[in-house]
Amino acid sequence: MNIRLIAFVAILGLTSTAAWAQDPQQGSETVAKPKKKADPSATPDAPATPAASDSGNLPKIPSKLGNKAKDEAGSDVSFKADTSVVTVDVAVLDNHGNPIPKIPRGNFRILEDNVPQTVTQYATAQAPMTVAIVVEFSNRYQSTWSQGWFETLQAVYGFTSTLQRDDYVAIIAYDLRTEILCDFTNDKNKIGEALGRLRIPGFSESNMFDALGETADRMSKIEGRKAILLVTSGIDTFSNLTYDKARKSLQESAVPVYSVGILQLARQIAEARGANTIDFLQGDNELRTFAKETGGQAFFPRFQGEMPGVFQQINQALRNQYSLGYSPTNQAKDGKFRKITVQLVNPATNEPLRVTDEKGKPIKYTIIAKAGYNAPRPVE
Repeated sequence: MNIRLIAFVAILGLTSTAAWAQDPQQGSETVAKPKKKADPSATPDAPATPAASDSGNLPKIPSKLGNKAKDEAGSDVSFKADTSVVTVDVAVLDNHGNPIPKIPRGNFRILEDNVPQTVTQYATAQAPMTVAIVVEFSNRYQSTWSQGWFETLQAVYGFTSTLQRDDYVAIIAYDLRTEILCDFTNDKNKIGEALGRLRIPGFSESNMFDALGETADRMSKIEGRKAILLVTSGIDTFSNLTYDKARKSLQESAVPVYSVGILQLARQIAEARGANTIDFLQGDNELRTFAKETGGQAFFPRFQGEMPGVFQQINQALRNQYSLGYSPTNQAKDGKFRKITVQLVNPATNEPLRVTDEKGKPIKYTIIAKAGYNAPRPVE
């Protein structure tokens, strides 16, 4: 029986979701606290030093995501200043999740707080992506060789393999704390080095709200096509941020969140055996809310074979978006939340746009866009 099968059989034997939690492994090399390895050349007078090439000994990475770094020259990603133009990235998908291209500018209507706005910017060209991969990697659901461990690594490695040359990615892991394993880069060696640190988890806490809030805040002024890919069980255990504050942070940052919820099949098996999975159902609903309000999507694959389709849908949605912009009629700097609604209409009749395929058959479509934004506050 191979290791994967052993791990999966262990999941099948669960009688309650409480059995998924394990105590942290003391003295282990972890993402949170890498274990120092002895240098064979060390002497009593010369203490051992870690090898620079050893991924387990990598120091904490100083990040260009920090507040001080936003204005520094030489950053791999560029940042924008505040403007009076509201930008809305819109994906129009058919009922199979495929993007619908070539929709003219005149068919888009944007309403802010139910007031029609004039679309002044329109772009459809594919553009490189800037993606922060936020990974839950705690000893609760990603203990080494567990099913959660396999699913998490499969999702992260699988998505990074779909990135193109001009795409930038950051790898961010969280348990009790949020750790930037790799700053934004398109260097495959650096990305691979960061992924190599996802081997042995540390703490059993999983502070999802804190990790999302911190990442969204740091990405809020990055220009271009950007997103957060969240790989998680959906459970938050000990965050300083509440769910509502995390939602507000995501709304203010205007960064779409694409979530991949792990352990779906294991949950169903546990529920069939009488386990209480209400916390996981609540977590899934939170992931759906984050995605809906930011213009992203949430996925809950049960089987390994579904993963490639998930990655394809995320890539298609991000690369084939319509970038719309408008100057809001309400110029008040009151810091209030403004609701955004994007519609497709026939300008001649003012009725919902009818989209058809090559054979003239109507296509059911879904419009994905952020739910709104927070107006700027007055300068004090």
